[in-house]
Amino acid sequence: MAPHQLTQQQARRIAVRAQLLDLPRPSTAEQVLRHLTLLQDDPCAAVVPSAQLVLWSRLGPGYDAQWLEDAVDSGRVVELHQMLRPAEDLALHRAGMANWPAVFDQYRDIHDALTRWVEANDDTRCDILEKLYDEGPVTSRALPDTTLVPWRSGGWNDDRNVRMLLENMVGRGEVAVAGKEGRDKLWDLAERVYPDDPVPDLEDARRELDRRRLAGLGIARGKAAVVPGEPTAVGDAGEEAVVEDVRGTWRVDPAYLADLDGFEGRVAVLSPLDRLLIDRKRMGEVFGFDYQLEMFKPAAKRRWGYWAMPVLVGDRLLGKVDATAERDRGVLRLDALHEDEPWDPSVREDVWAELESLADFLDLVLEDQRP
Repeated sequence: MAPHQLTQQQARRIAVRAQLLDLPRPSTAEQVLRHLTLLQDDPCAAVVPSAQLVLWSRLGPGYDAQWLEDAVDSGRVVELHQMLRPAEDLALHRAGMANWPAVFDQYRDIHDALTRWVEANDDTRCDILEKLYDEGPVTSRALPDTTLVPWRSGGWNDDRNVRMLLENMVGRGEVAVAGKEGRDKLWDLAERVYPDDPVPDLEDARRELDRRRLAGLGIARGKAAVVPGEPTAVGDAGEEAVVEDVRGTWRVDPAYLADLDGFEGRVAVLSPLDRLLIDRKRMGEVFGFDYQLEMFKPAAKRRWGYWAMPVLVGDRLLGKVDATAERDRGVLRLDALHEDEPWDPSVREDVWAELESLADFLDLVLEDQRP
């Protein structure tokens, strides 16, 4: 079968439609999460935590933030690798856990390093499992650090031995996040957290995860560089495609190929961690969008802001919003609107309406502090 021939506009529309950012809006948060398969559980609340912003940007004024809190508390939504996922999807991920570290076979250096480090600290791993069996759920501070070989990562996670061992024990299917105590995660035995659903064969699980990932992305590379968090590669899922003036081949979900001319876009203010743009290479190749999350940069070196939110207009990313929620003052403070190219008056009105809607969602008043 010959590859599908797509223009860049068609590729953008497929990506936007797959992320449920066109019209009509989806009807429920459960529908959104099941389709997207995950929400990044990032604690930054400069405006609102990313997971809540992703749901609000799809559902709009009808979204109630309590839904996500209730879903997590009830166990319908479970955290895995800093992502909130439907509990019914955990069996697919447990297939990889049952074969740890074989899931890293294609990255032999990672595979070997993890294996050696966990084996060197097996006594600590057993101590943690015993502590959780007797006392869980508990925070990581309550768990013993008896590691013989410290974790070395180049600086970022040095001396966080228990935290890094817990993450590897998650990968092995031994422990899981069971909730939170304030901003701290509570850890428990995975068997007490995950549903006891049948676990599929590893290769079947990989194919299904690739298929679901592509359904949420619309168009993606079959192979991609290893990135922190959820992969962006989709293997052999979907069908082959090429995009005009972009090198290489893509995989496209054929469900989105119909009626691209009937695409109905809208304005959306997005989380910096939104899956529409989390693949920065695709963001540049298909959307031509220049963006970086600048929260870790010194203030003087930021171009757009600490938590600048990208602005989607139809099938194009055309700007950023720099805003901060000042809850003590009851305002959503607007510091800047960055137009990547001049916006039409109607676009400015729609962006302003979206920001007012966001302020209402946060129970704040929009305050314009632009110079």
